[in-house]
Amino acid sequence: MEKNINKIILLVGLMGSGKTSVGKRLAQKLNLPFVDGDREIEKASGLSLIDVFKCFGLEEYRNGEMRVMKRLLSGEPCVLASGGGSFVAQSTRELAKEHALTIWLKADVETLYHRTAGRTQRPFLQGSTADLKGKLENYIKEEYPYYEQADIIVETKQERVENTVNRVMKALDRFWEKK
Repeated sequence: MEKNINKIILLVGLMGSGKTSVGKRLAQKLNLPFVDGDREIEKASGLSLIDVFKCFGLEEYRNGEMRVMKRLLSGEPCVLASGGGSFVAQSTRELAKEHALTIWLKADVETLYHRTAGRTQRPFLQGSTADLKGKLENYIKEEYPYYEQADIIVETKQERVENTVNRVMKALDRFWEKK
């Protein structure tokens, strides 16, 4: 697809929905740079996400995340994988509406569980894995109403990343055809 893309393509969704994996491949297909919001938070703070969370707590973590997202959403066109909860902040959603085309990678609890179980670098899933599904179900209940505001919704499944990327590309084509 050879498009003159003049907006950021912002991928939103819960941790484990595929934002980074899909984002890297999507960026290649669209000939755009890929930016990972979580890595940008780590660069800005000089700490891992877990350490930022431990050292500063939830409120400052979210404030830092909003500052980083504001900077990134004011940048040049790219494929941007947002931090899992960053789209919940109204200021981030407003900036995204102005500067980005948002794509929600929507995953069910089984897919999220499969992709996040045993991952230790996710600060919001720290603790016992015994209740991981319960935590994920809570996030689904709390955050999916915000993600529904995305411009495009693409279901992600337990499948090869390329299949999801192809569905995202088709959804983008349909979206741009309507414009």
